[in-house]
Amino acid sequence: QVHLVESGGGLVQPGGSLRLSCAASGRIFSINAMGWFRQAPGKERELVATIRSGSKTNYADSVKGRFTISTDNAKNTVYLQMNSLKAEDTAVYYCNVAVAWNGVNYWGQGTQVTVSS
Repeated sequence: QVHLVESGGGLVQPGGSLRLSCAASGRIFSINAMGWFRQAPGKERELVATIRSGSKTNYADSVKGRFTISTDNAKNTVYLQMNSLKAEDTAVYYCNVAVAWNGVNYWGQGTQVTVSS
């Protein structure tokens, strides 16, 4: 089994920054991709950013230039540095890990990010 633990969410003012972390543990062996998704109230879950092979990144247009995804492969951890936060970034953020050996995507429990003055 694979277990994901997220941290770093909270309340921040517009223009502020937050850093999310997601640590994966368990029967991982190797990872195809790691990523972050978010779901705002009344909306569908949407992709925020993904990273493959440690360096190939993909971002939603709405966060390009403001968010940065990175990994610490030795710790099986993925980060999301969020700068210049806007009210519309308010959502529950979920990490996702695509494990190679079984082809399964695992989800974290979610962490709330609220951008408000």
